[in-house]
Amino acid sequence: MSANILKISHEDIIYYLKIACQIPGILDAIATQKIIAEAAEKAGIEIAIEELQTAADNLRFTNRLFKAEDTWNWLEKHHLSLDDLEEIAKINLTSSKLANHLFADKIEPFFYAHQLKYFGAVTYEVILDDEDLALELFYALKEEEISFQEIARQYIQNPETRRAGGYQGIRRRTDFRPEIAAAVFAANPPQILKPMITPKGVHIIAVEEIIKPELDDNLRFQIMGEFFNNWLQQQIANVKIVANLPENTHTETAYSHENI
Repeated sequence: MSANILKISHEDIIYYLKIACQIPGILDAIATQKIIAEAAEKAGIEIAIEELQTAADNLRFTNRLFKAEDTWNWLEKHHLSLDDLEEIAKINLTSSKLANHLFADKIEPFFYAHQLKYFGAVTYEVILDDEDLALELFYALKEEEISFQEIARQYIQNPETRRAGGYQGIRRRTDFRPEIAAAVFAANPPQILKPMITPKGVHIIAVEEIIKPELDDNLRFQIMGEFFNNWLQQQIANVKIVANLPENTHTETAYSHENI
């Protein structure tokens, strides 16, 4: 039995995006791509064939396209050609090279000026509703009458967090509420912090380790991404975007960001 065929036109797609209120986001994305391309050309950024091939390989790896069949199926699903795949790789590589051109020399000074922001803390946490109970458990922990893992097993509802003993992973200062961050990063690990009250409840936190940050490749990439995204937002805010939509979408859209 053959499937019914439903034909969808370019106009249908654009009209749907319009009534789904997605046009502004799409216009911003298109403008962003144009801004990057123009800035890269102005900066004299060039892409070698070998670089483009590596970027295309990375794109396939990121999308788990390990076999030729996987690649063809992915292209068909997204209505793309091989040339389109190469263009996506080129756009990604251009963005990366432009970000490096604009901000590579700013990352290290920024890191050392804001080093405290990147300190990490290995913590365990249980959140209770009862302050008196939290204090009772805190003093029991101090006297080693109970372990943090035992408290986690009794009072944490989420199964995965409970099995991990309340483990929160490595979190940076900005991952905590300010009042909790102040206490966590002033701790002398291993240390149990006195219960703290927030809108979420009463927090009992065990600080296992404070990790001094290192400016490795991952952190460089993160800081550069923050610089680049802020720069792009500033560029978008300073342009007026005018889009000509097909007639059956009923209007020509003028969409602008303006600094006032």
